[in-house]
Amino acid sequence: MKLGTFDFNLREFSGAFGNLGTFLPLAVGYIAVCGMEPSGLLVMMGLANISTGLLYRLPIPIEPMKVIAAAAIAQKWPQSMIFASGFSMGIIWLAIAATGVAGRVANLTPASVVRGIQITLGILLAVEAGKMLSTCWLLGGLALAVGIGFRKCRHAPAAAVLVLLGAVIMLVNGQLEGIRPPGITFPSITTFGPGEIWQSLVQAGFAQIPLTVTNATIATSCLISSYWPDRSVSPQRLSLSQGLMNLISPFFGGMPMCHGAGGLAGQYYFGARTGGTNIIEGVIEVSLGLFFATSVAGLFASFPKAVTGTMLLLVGFELIKFARDVRGTRDTLSMAMTVAVSLATNMAFGFLAGLLTNRLLPYLDRNRSEKDGNPK
Repeated sequence: MKLGTFDFNLREFSGAFGNLGTFLPLAVGYIAVCGMEPSGLLVMMGLANISTGLLYRLPIPIEPMKVIAAAAIAQKWPQSMIFASGFSMGIIWLAIAATGVAGRVANLTPASVVRGIQITLGILLAVEAGKMLSTCWLLGGLALAVGIGFRKCRHAPAAAVLVLLGAVIMLVNGQLEGIRPPGITFPSITTFGPGEIWQSLVQAGFAQIPLTVTNATIATSCLISSYWPDRSVSPQRLSLSQGLMNLISPFFGGMPMCHGAGGLAGQYYFGARTGGTNIIEGVIEVSLGLFFATSVAGLFASFPKAVTGTMLLLVGFELIKFARDVRGTRDTLSMAMTVAVSLATNMAFGFLAGLLTNRLLPYLDRNRSEKDGNPK
């Protein structure tokens, strides 16, 4: 079915599950370790997806902020501190949007450095996928064959088939027996203290900012231009939407959220082409949060890791393939430096290393030519 510029079909439905690999593990951690209410987490993410789909009319993903999520789960943050971190991110990203900082950084960033960030993310996703696939290599191999074989199938899109495969395995293992009858659960009004805002920034928020600038904002904007050359979305607009969703969602039990190049690559790989994907995903999330909140944690935790890992692996390959766009010694070296330093430290340092390499190489070549007696 097509409504204006939105498609609502099996392909878009499949694309709605393209970000499942990055969302599931962190959502389970937030719920099981930090005690977040599934209703607020899912409903606010669903509303953010629906709003984003309507606003951009493109399948721009909504996903958890990974540095904050990792810190919160590892350190067992209380719920209020998670909400405080989301609010602080909302303020910061509205400020970045108002000042146009992300746009200026994007204008100064060579495409080779952006590609390096995307490739780094692809490698990291592939490594994480390998850990999940190791839980059952046989199932992982079957899921990989399904993911590749059904990628372009209109009547049975890959992600939908993989989710169905996971559900069947859960049914066979008796893991669906714990589903309780539907019952309405509304998100609660949540609060946090001013001190928790600063504490969350020190423990993870400040480290999250450069990752969000590079991956969720600049790299996502660049990837949108690659997939839809006539439908560009500026880093400033992405900063604004990230700021607005994080300013509102913490007061209703939502987690810190952002966009992301990995999520976009995953949704596109599995069929997403319009904002209909976001709307479909959002409706599913809101429905789960409102009607199945008491069963969600168990369902998410029971989904076969090998299937989730397969989806992550395919997304990783989708991101790594952009290396073929880079040409020339200067761009290749700056891309390689970005990847190497990112993997050794983090993507913020990798971004700076790639940028410096790209800027310094012409001066080094000029000095070398002058020493050889061939001034330019």
